Amino acid sequence: MLSQDQIAHYRHHGYSFPHAALDEAELAACRDGLARYEAWLGKPVNAADWRWRSAAYAFLPWLDALIRHPRILDAVEDLVGPDILTFTTTFFIKDPHSPTFAAWHQDATYFGITPHEHVTAWVALSDATEEAGCMEVVSSRGAPRQLHHAALGLKDSINGGGQAIVEPFEESDAVMMAVPAGSFSLHHTLCRHRSAPNRADHRRVGIGISYIPAHCRLESSVRMCVPLVRGRNTGGHFDVLPRPESEFDPAALARHEDAYRRYRANYAEMIEAHDRAFAAHPATISGNVRRELDPGRYLVGRAAE
Repeated sequence: MLSQDQIAHYRHHGYSFPHAALDEAELAACRDGLARYEAWLGKPVNAADWRWRSAAYAFLPWLDALIRHPRILDAVEDLVGPDILTFTTTFFIKDPHSPTFAAWHQDATYFGITPHEHVTAWVALSDATEEAGCMEVVSSRGAPRQLHHAALGLKDSINGGGQAIVEPFEESDAVMMAVPAGSFSLHHTLCRHRSAPNRADHRRVGIGISYIPAHCRLESSVRMCVPLVRGRNTGGHFDVLPRPESEFDPAALARHEDAYRRYRANYAEMIEAHDRAFAAHPATISGNVRRELDPGRYLVGRAAE
């Protein structure tokens, strides 16, 4: 799926885009599935309880099919090998002209996955243009590392914890990762990324699919339940989630509740672990921390002009 040049670019910079995946019929099926889901919820996914944004493949067959899409998995396999688990999925939806944004962050911070081989395929169900608040990324320059974050609960953050990087880093080479509907981008778990509010007239709908090679494990005490989407569960560090029997099946909904409970337990442990790790190294906090914590700072840049 990926050329050697694309793989080398991902290894050095930490991201790759865009890659075609869904044909028109598949894209329509996903959009129809999302409409049924929101009708069942009685509200938009982005206005519902946080649990409905995560791991909905447990009870939505169309989303379960998306995380197993051959073109997406072929690209992921080129990066992490043939044995692949889906750690979670997340709906990232910004309504037209909404203030929803994401501050600079790294996915690895609170996931607690080791080694750092997690890759996110961000699938666009509508055009994720610069105007619509696409992701903005900064190159790892061949040396990715974990930066200090804080779960700030920033107002209008698309991320549940409102997390943000709270130490300075070079962002002059930031790139807008625009992705057309039906295509996807790839980014490494230590890739620094953010997104500005949606200034377009259309709804920006994306689904982040977090993939990990099956030999990965969690640093927390939690044993999560996740789908095996290709190959074998070689590491045996996760329970394998069955595929949903039908849409909104009661047994599948019960499995989702259990899987989400485990996900949140792991997330909570990793917030504490991250805070402990950086509390022991106060030198990583710079005098620019106030600027880093200002929510207005994250709206400055090409994506917000």
